[in-house]
Amino acid sequence: MVDKTTNENVKADAFEAVRENFIRTVDEIAKAQPQYLQSISNLQLDYIQTAKNVIQTGISIQKQLAGTWNVPTVAPYADLFVKQASEMTNNVIRSVGINNQLTINTLDATRENLKIYNRTVDAFTDFGTNAAKAWSAFYSQAQQQFTK
Repeated sequence: MVDKTTNENVKADAFEAVRENFIRTVDEIAKAQPQYLQSISNLQLDYIQTAKNVIQTGISIQKQLAGTWNVPTVAPYADLFVKQASEMTNNVIRSVGINNQLTINTLDATRENLKIYNRTVDAFTDFGTNAAKAWSAFYSQAQQQFTK
C-alpha cells in the first residue's frame, strides 16, 4: 500500500517541476526579446535609408535623362503637377499618422486586455483553490461522520 503523504509529495513535486520548466522556458524566450527588437529596429532603419537612396538615385537619373534628351518643357503643367504631388504627399503623410496612432492604440488596448486576462486567471485560480478547500473540508467531514 502506498503512503498517502508520499503520494501527495510526489504529485506536488511533479507539478512544481512542470511549473519551473515552463517558467524557465518563458524566461529564456524573454532574454532574446531585446535582441529581436534591436534587429528589427536596425532592419527598419536600413529599409528607410534604402528607400531614400532609391528615390534620390531614381530622380537624379530621370533629371539627367531629361536634360540629355532635350525633353520639351511642360511649364504650363509643372505648377499643377507640383501642387497635386504636394497634396497627395500631405494626404499620404496624414494617412500614415492616422495608421500609426491606430496601431499604437491597438497595441495599448492589447496590453490592457492582457492585464485583464491576468487578473481573471488570478481570480479563477482563487476560486478554484477555495472550491477545492471547501470540497476537501466537506469530504473530510463526511468521511468522519461516515466512519463514526
